[in-house]
Amino acid sequence: MPEEEKVKMRGRGAQINPANRFESVQTARMEAVAIDDWTETDSHTQYLEQDAKSLVNKVESPDVNMFYSMNPYQGCEHGCIYCYARNSHEYWGFSAGLDFERKIIVKRNAPELLRKFLVRPDWECQPLSISGNTDCYQPAEQRFRITRRLIEVCQEFNQPIGIITKNAGILRDADLLVKMAERRLASVLVSINSLDESIRRKMEPRTTTNEQRLKVIRELSAKNVHTGVMLGPVIPGLNDHEIPQILERAAAAGARFAAYTFVRLNGAVKLIFHEWLYREFPDRADKVWHAIEHGHGGKVNDSRFGTRMRGEGPQAAIIRQQFKKFSQLYGLNSERWSLDTSLFSLPGKQLKLF
Repeated sequence: MPEEEKVKMRGRGAQINPANRFESVQTARMEAVAIDDWTETDSHTQYLEQDAKSLVNKVESPDVNMFYSMNPYQGCEHGCIYCYARNSHEYWGFSAGLDFERKIIVKRNAPELLRKFLVRPDWECQPLSISGNTDCYQPAEQRFRITRRLIEVCQEFNQPIGIITKNAGILRDADLLVKMAERRLASVLVSINSLDESIRRKMEPRTTTNEQRLKVIRELSAKNVHTGVMLGPVIPGLNDHEIPQILERAAAAGARFAAYTFVRLNGAVKLIFHEWLYREFPDRADKVWHAIEHGHGGKVNDSRFGTRMRGEGPQAAIIRQQFKKFSQLYGLNSERWSLDTSLFSLPGKQLKLF
C-alpha cells in the first residue's frame, strides 16, 4: 500500500476493502501516477434506499436463541471490526470492509413487508428478533425511523419481539417497548464487550459509550422491560479479563439475564480483523491472534454448530466457566422467562375471514 494511503480513516473500523468473493472483476489503485492517479475521497456514509423483496428470515442455527429475524438495514455504520454480518454485504456486490460501514442499504418498505408476513394464514406465532444481523438502532434509524415502525406493527398484532443493540437510540422507543413489556411481548439485549473506552473506540468506533449502554439497561429495567446484557464477542487476550466487571455492572444496572459469544472470524472478517489487530495493538497482536486460533482448533473460525459461538479448548473453557460463575454470583439467568406468543391476533376481526 502506498505511504500516502496509510493515514488512518478516523471514525471507521475497517481501513480496507477486501475483494468480494462473488465478483470476478476487481479494481484497485496500483500507482499514484498518470491514469492511475485517483483516490476514493468520499468517506461519508451513503444511504441506499430500496424496496426489499422479503424481510423476515427463519434462523436455522441452533447456536443463537432466536427463531426468526428481521433487519431493516444492511450494512452498519457502527463499524464493529469483528462483525460476522460484514460478509453478507458481499451478496449485494459490496466489500465486507469499508463498504459495509459506508454503504447502508435501507429497506424502506420493511413495515409493509412485515405486515404482509404476519397476516399469512400459515404464520404460527414465534418471537421475532430485530437485529439478527445488523444493529436496528444504528445511526440510520435516527433519520429513517424504520425500526420504530416495525415495533408499531408488532404492537398492533401482539407479536412478541426481541431486540439486540449497542445503541442508546433504543430509548427513543421506550414508550412502545414499555407497553409491549406489560404483556411480555418485548425483551432487550444490550451488547457490551468492554468497559475500557479506549478499546471500545477502536473496536466499535461509531457506537455509543458503555456508560450510555448501562443507562439503557438501567432505564428500561426500571420500566419493567425484560433487559439483559450480551458479552459479544469475548476476545481472549483483549477483553476476556473484563467478564466479571461487565456482568457486575450490568446486574447493578438492572439486567436480569446475560449471554456471550466467543469471537469467530469468518470469511473476509478474518482479513479485516487481522489488519486492524496488528495496526491497533501491535504489542499484543500475536498473543491475541494465537489465542483465537487455540479456541477454534488452530483456525480463527469454526463453522460447526455447537462450537462455533463458544469455542473449544482450555481458553474457551476458562471463559465459559468465568461467565457461568459470575452470572450466578450476580443473579443473572436465575429465572425462567419467555415471551408470550399466545396473545397474537390479527388487527380487525374482519381480517380473520381471510
